[in-house]
Amino acid sequence: MNEQRFIVQLAMGTDQHGHNDECTNAAIKAVKNAIANNCLCGLSEICKIIEPADLSRMKVHIKIGAPYPENINEKKILKAIPFGEKSLEVVKGGLITQGIMIKELGDTSDKIIICNAAVTVSVKS
Repeated sequence: MNEQRFIVQLAMGTDQHGHNDECTNAAIKAVKNAIANNCLCGLSEICKIIEPADLSRMKVHIKIGAPYPENINEKKILKAIPFGEKSLEVVKGGLITQGIMIKELGDTSDKIIICNAAVTVSVKS
């Protein structure tokens, strides 16, 4: 089956309470930010993805840039995408900057973790 890219959505997400260098929360925010302001009406109007069974033709690839790529919960990130055949690639990237540590919030450091996301939606023809 041939596959064509339909849209590439780009965004970033932050976790101001980078608990133990865990990047999952920032990555999920980046994914949700990427898809939040898009209405992919072309999927139904152009690609004829109308019925629930048609959603199997939609492929969603998530690429995350994270400062600590080993500290990503892939299952949680994939759940941020509601439809389609999902895949995830995590690479070293993103950014760490200094914030403040608030022990009452469970902070273990003053790190702010920033992750980037590229969400690509492709359609199988």
